[in-house]
Amino acid sequence: MQKNQSKQENKLLTETELELMQIVWHLEEASVNDVIKHLPEQRQLAYTSVSTILRILEKKGVLLSRKQGKSHIYKPELSKAEYERRSLGHLVTNVFSGAPSSLVRTLLNSENLSPSDLTEIKKMIEERLEP
Repeated sequence: MQKNQSKQENKLLTETELELMQIVWHLEEASVNDVIKHLPEQRQLAYTSVSTILRILEKKGVLLSRKQGKSHIYKPELSKAEYERRSLGHLVTNVFSGAPSSLVRTLLNSENLSPSDLTEIKKMIEERLEP
């Protein structure tokens, strides 16, 4: 049982699951209709599709739900920060061969970092190195 649980905990969300989770994390709790209302205008997902995905996320242990009238209200069981940590760990392990310095090197060589991003990163590193 422990092995399956560990495997489940390390699973990343699909692109659509993550899209819906971003909405639920932002709202803190939401019905299917709330999620649909917060989808980008060009994103067309049927009520039944959103409902099915939210139930799948509940089965995965990412969401909790409670009945409210005829609807279910979903709230995160897994925090956004925890999912970010898990995703980053997966990325370091599987893409950067377990070397966080490779990830940082790639990030620093990216042309997408502004001078203020670099200053903020430098400050975080300096704070982490302080005794």
